[in-house]
Amino acid sequence: MTTTDIRRVVLRAPRYVLGEIATDHSEIDGFAAFVESRRMVPDADMWGWGTVRRTELDTATLAVRAGRQTLEAAGVEPDGIDALVLCSTTFPSDVGEHGDLIASVLHGLGLGEVPVTGITLNRCATLLTGLQTAATMVEAGRHRTVLVITTDAVPDESARLADFALFSDGAAACLVSQRVDGAPESYEWVADAHAQDSALMLRGTEISADLARTANQRLCAEAGIRVEEIDGLLHTNIFLPIVLMKEVQAGFRPFQLDTSNITRVGHCFAADPLINLVDRQSAGGIQPGGLYLLASSVSGLRMCVLLRAV
Repeated sequence: MTTTDIRRVVLRAPRYVLGEIATDHSEIDGFAAFVESRRMVPDADMWGWGTVRRTELDTATLAVRAGRQTLEAAGVEPDGIDALVLCSTTFPSDVGEHGDLIASVLHGLGLGEVPVTGITLNRCATLLTGLQTAATMVEAGRHRTVLVITTDAVPDESARLADFALFSDGAAACLVSQRVDGAPESYEWVADAHAQDSALMLRGTEISADLARTANQRLCAEAGIRVEEIDGLLHTNIFLPIVLMKEVQAGFRPFQLDTSNITRVGHCFAADPLINLVDRQSAGGIQPGGLYLLASSVSGLRMCVLLRAV
């Protein structure tokens, strides 16, 4: 999509929900053994260890809760939604359960029989893939207003600990639509970009600052800006030293990052960039006309979406 065309598209009313059970990192099952086995310095401030959020709900329920909040914030009735893009890093392994998931979300939101597109495989960049898919639908005139939701929860507590993050359960949602004059909490879609190297996608491979730098170059060329002009980088909430090192290597300045949610929320799968946008918005940190970059890096892939606050 060209920059001129994509400016017809806006992201509206981002919202999120977290698991209802707050747990200190030290109380995660197996945490002490995890730290010892990896010979990590047991310094919570250094790593950004804080609170994670657990849920006893299923991912469909989390998706419905986030979607309802977005519809309410946008002032849009369910019959104003033309399509649903449903994202998750892990859909049910039993194909027969896919219909159950879709039906639960559609019925829970009162959306009727709108078309549903499921997005996965891109791991914690899956939401940004879903946002780009929705923007393409709107830009092409196929749909006017698309509800995008990402929802995830760890399958068991052992999966809450990873070499790069502490995972939280939750969901996030927003609308991607044609521009609506006067709509609150709107962000003009300025540009998007990705950089990929399939040779780096193997399990255990680190995220790449080089791919982030390449994506930045493509994005900035499309938008006609310099990376220094971006007012805020809304990144994934992985361990603090990894975020700082990789994003500064990619060309960002430390003041463009806000790392507070690493400790407060943990890593909520693909939802982090949208969660961080919502919290910055709630704190009054969004400037009219400001540029904000949603970005996710996983091994072998960097995805990013540049927004301008309307």
